[in-house]
Amino acid sequence: MSLGTVFLSELFGTAILTLLGCGVVANVALKGTKGNNAGFLMVTWGWGIAVFAGVFVAVKSGAHLNPAVTLGLLINGKAEYAPGVAVDFASTVTYFGAQLLGAILGAVFMWAAHKQHFDVEPEPVNKLGVFATGPAIRSTPWNLVTEIIGTFVLVFGILTFGGTPSGLGPLAVALLVVGIGVSLGGPTGYAINPARDLGPRIAHALLPIKGKGSSDWGYSWIPVVGPLVGGALAGVVAAVVPIVAP
Repeated sequence: MSLGTVFLSELFGTAILTLLGCGVVANVALKGTKGNNAGFLMVTWGWGIAVFAGVFVAVKSGAHLNPAVTLGLLINGKAEYAPGVAVDFASTVTYFGAQLLGAILGAVFMWAAHKQHFDVEPEPVNKLGVFATGPAIRSTPWNLVTEIIGTFVLVFGILTFGGTPSGLGPLAVALLVVGIGVSLGGPTGYAINPARDLGPRIAHALLPIKGKGSSDWGYSWIPVVGPLVGGALAGVVAAVVPIVAP
């Protein structure tokens, strides 16, 4: 498989992921939408469905959609990221670049779909919350720990499921994301994906959003570093745990 195919697969898959995932947050958080104030449970299920759709779109590349997943596979010692895609520097950079760009594009289209509601939403924090995660209680070490744990569960689960998407694989990953959200998502909003948070945060900073306020760059490194650490740890542990599929 060419790296161009990998790039497009991850680009479109991650764009669908963020379009639908950030979209459900917009539907819940922004003033006047049909889903306004529908609650956190709707958000978690929306993100699960977003993952389900994104995985199918990106099936050719193995549907990583997440730099933490790519890093976990790399550290786990996999020979291929997907059938025909060797694990090397060029392929790793291709995955990372496509995931970040896809996340930005998905967030831009989400904003376009909800633009009128962004215009009437009075609270800047609600507008940022549509794009990026933020802590319920701001505490750098504990917020970092939460993201590490949540991402470890995600990547370890994916490695346990084994291989690239097939059969019930996409559904299993989607349900795992819902489970992480309802169980571990409260403290930080569960980014568990550096591209999912950084890409839309960049979009928030660049887009002409009325009264948008700060993009909270002081917090932005936590949903990047935490998931990368969690994904790396999952790759290490999965390499030595016999229940994980080869």
